[in-house]
Amino acid sequence: MNRLHLPLLILALTAASLGIFQHKVRNFGFPVLPNQTTDNWIVEARFAFEPTGGAVTASLLIPHQPSGFALLAEHFVSRGYGLTTGLRGDNREAIWTNRNPSGRQVVFYRTTVYELRRSPRPQTDFPGPADLPRFEEPYASAADAIVQRVRERSADINSFATVLVRDMAQAPDENMALFVSAKSSDRERVRAAIQLLAGARIPARMAHGLQLTDRARDLQPRTWLEVHNTREWVPINPADGSVGYPPNFLVWWYGDHEPVELNRARNAQISFAATRNFQNAVDAAQLRAKLVDSRIADFSLLGLPIQTQNMYRVLLLVPIGTMIIVVLRNVVGVKTFGTFMPVLIALSFRETELLGGVIMFTLIVSLGLAIRFYLEHLKLLLVPRLAAVVIVVVLLMLILSIISHQLDIDHGLAVALFPMVILAMTIERMSVIWEELGATDAIRQGIGSMGAAIISYLLMINPYIEHLIFVFPELLLIVLSVTLLLGRYKGYRLSELIRFRDLAGKANP
Repeated sequence: MNRLHLPLLILALTAASLGIFQHKVRNFGFPVLPNQTTDNWIVEARFAFEPTGGAVTASLLIPHQPSGFALLAEHFVSRGYGLTTGLRGDNREAIWTNRNPSGRQVVFYRTTVYELRRSPRPQTDFPGPADLPRFEEPYASAADAIVQRVRERSADINSFATVLVRDMAQAPDENMALFVSAKSSDRERVRAAIQLLAGARIPARMAHGLQLTDRARDLQPRTWLEVHNTREWVPINPADGSVGYPPNFLVWWYGDHEPVELNRARNAQISFAATRNFQNAVDAAQLRAKLVDSRIADFSLLGLPIQTQNMYRVLLLVPIGTMIIVVLRNVVGVKTFGTFMPVLIALSFRETELLGGVIMFTLIVSLGLAIRFYLEHLKLLLVPRLAAVVIVVVLLMLILSIISHQLDIDHGLAVALFPMVILAMTIERMSVIWEELGATDAIRQGIGSMGAAIISYLLMINPYIEHLIFVFPELLLIVLSVTLLLGRYKGYRLSELIRFRDLAGKANP
């Protein structure tokens, strides 16, 4: 079991990381690339009316869980009105009230919707068989004949409804002509189809929606038919019997009635407008997660204050740098001054940029090393010597900043971002190795530290890596898994292949 403990831990961490990542991308649309935008629609209903005296109540049906869409935001614009919203049957309504308005009144409802990538129709309770309609003759006989003829050419509820609608769309025969004509509107066709489907005990309803087009100022609602096949409501085009809503079709309300109702008011006028809007994909995904009360929205870094977010944008990259140091030391065989010093230097390069940072780091370490050798002759103890080196490093940074400012070199002003204590310890460590192992090893480790810092810097400034780690911090579990996996690596380092190439040649003459 001890042998399997680490592999099982690595698999568990990797599975958890990929599972959360896949859930956020697939279900909420979090983008895997930086600076992505997602398109959504802003749809507005303008509702105007004239009060006739006394307290006014005006209600407007508004979208409720529209098929293929999700609501991101809603805004109700009215002056001096009370507002309530609630459900009424299959619909949702907004009710405006005012005790004594005067003059023509206008209220607005605005919603932001986005189209779902995957929009399976939700399972709904079967409303039960439809009540048989009460037709008088000759309508009753004609309806029976139509139902019988359609039943012979269909296999289930869906096909029954599509065949019926297609028969209505074609040149109607003598039976069908009693219910629709070639000049019948879509609403009249749907109304007749609901009655005929009820003759077959099939529940159906009328749906009204908007075909969204960019910058449309006067959208006209279109009427659609929906039938229930015991599992879900299936939309059917009343014009040709095709199944499904067209792209960008927003269902607004259900029922054979208008979307507005007035009490003590008259001359109701409603108009619809829509425009396509582009929104940051991360913000849109965050809103979607909040709409479904997902815990991901609660534990996301995107909910933190901006200042804290900016701090974590840098802090979350430190594990990437440490993993690179593990790879360079354990697999490649690069020698560095410690593990975290190259990572901290790489973080400093983010402010100074690479070339300026390398030059300033080399100057400070070189001058500090020279002063460190001078302090060695003073026979100081360890702690006072380190304190003296720190003071010298601060003075060197101050001098470089002043000189850079005088020469109009902006990069020199960022030299204070270098970690002073790390620089002092680097100078001390390098001087000790210089004395114990010689200048060659000290310079080699210094170059290795600089090379590791450069590689870490190049990865840490990559916008794709920064975006992935900040939006999907769970990916750090994979970084942890890789680090744990490398912790068991005991094979040859790549640098050893170069060191022992002569021996390898003698072993294989």
